[in-house]
Amino acid sequence: MTEPFPLQPSLWATTAAPAPATAPLDASGRADVAVIGAGYAGLSTALHLAEAGLKPVVLEAREIGFGGSGRNGGQVIPGLKYDPDELVAQFGPERGERLAAFAGATADTVFDLIARHRMDVPHTRTGWIQGAHTAAGLTQAERRAEQWARRGAPVRVLDKAETDRLLGSPRYLGGWLDGRGGAVQPLSYAHGLARAALQAGAAIHTQTPVTAIDRRDGAFVLHTAHGPDLRADKVVICTNGYTGGLWPGLARTIIAANSFQVATKPLSDNLRRSILPEGQVSSDTRKLLLYFRLDHTGRLLMGGRGPFREPRGAADWAHLERIVAKIFPQAADVGFDHRWCGRVAITRDFLPHLHEPVPGLVIDIGCQGRGVGLQSSMGRAIAAYMATGDASALPLPFSPVRPLPLHSLHRVYASAVIAWYRITDGGL
Repeated sequence: MTEPFPLQPSLWATTAAPAPATAPLDASGRADVAVIGAGYAGLSTALHLAEAGLKPVVLEAREIGFGGSGRNGGQVIPGLKYDPDELVAQFGPERGERLAAFAGATADTVFDLIARHRMDVPHTRTGWIQGAHTAAGLTQAERRAEQWARRGAPVRVLDKAETDRLLGSPRYLGGWLDGRGGAVQPLSYAHGLARAALQAGAAIHTQTPVTAIDRRDGAFVLHTAHGPDLRADKVVICTNGYTGGLWPGLARTIIAANSFQVATKPLSDNLRRSILPEGQVSSDTRKLLLYFRLDHTGRLLMGGRGPFREPRGAADWAHLERIVAKIFPQAADVGFDHRWCGRVAITRDFLPHLHEPVPGLVIDIGCQGRGVGLQSSMGRAIAAYMATGDASALPLPFSPVRPLPLHSLHRVYASAVIAWYRITDGGL
């Protein structure tokens, strides 16, 4: 999928630590494992492969973190879309609990990597709050907190008074606080992963689109747009919401929805003390969830759904600017200086998918909007599998590449569902 560049640089692009120096692949070469995509999953895979003594080479069509890894909200939220008991019911007691434990530790992976590699990444870890705007949402929040507490997680239910205080808004009836969550500057984190992977012995080539993958003499051959080929014993594809036609049918297994975000100008000290005063990040229980946080520059960020098409102008973010004023009226007159979006890969069952359509070629796709922790952890698991061949290293079993039926109509359907959710969510 060829994406136009955003209309203006994202907040993250203007405040990120520099990326390590990289260059396009300029001569044909060889790798133990070729990794396609320099986002969180690809970079984590490469880092952990290199630490295991293998020679990984990352090929990226644009720049490090160009896709969703450099354009998300920077919220590090553990877990999956399903609650732990739901995972157990779906996968059985043993695999379900193992998947819940994997999902519950994804935030740990991020902050451990930042600390271990001394990454230049602004970050905080004071927790994630899920606010409930309806009685049904509050029941859901209480159920989630109970299930994670039963598994030893540092969580607690919040009454309305404490939710109002911690969020700085009276819009929610209550919620729950997950102490495992936090925030990162997401593009700086991608750059930090890349730097760590390079220092461990991986190679990264940017501006190197892969156009085809062949099998030849027992190896994979990756053809690039500029001419050089890369031969590899194994391949990992980590293109997620920016997946094109490289592997047959893969792009049609997901809906690549745009997640839009705005950032205010830096808040005054008084305003910063009244909005998320203890530094938590937040997303709510709406079907069309809203997510918000303060960043390290003192800006208030608000994110949510927008058009499926690429943005055409500032009007495509106007709904989020209105929402800021309604949830945080004290910030209504601050003004906005950044607007951007990035694609999120949504699967039919709202779970990440792992595929191995041919032996030695692994595909990781589907972050459902929780990619910072999930894909960092998934990369470590994929690296362990590629290094050892032990599938028990993976949190999920492989599944076939199954395109969504009538995929071309799913955007129409999804747009109708979004319109309905806006009504049933109560609107803002």
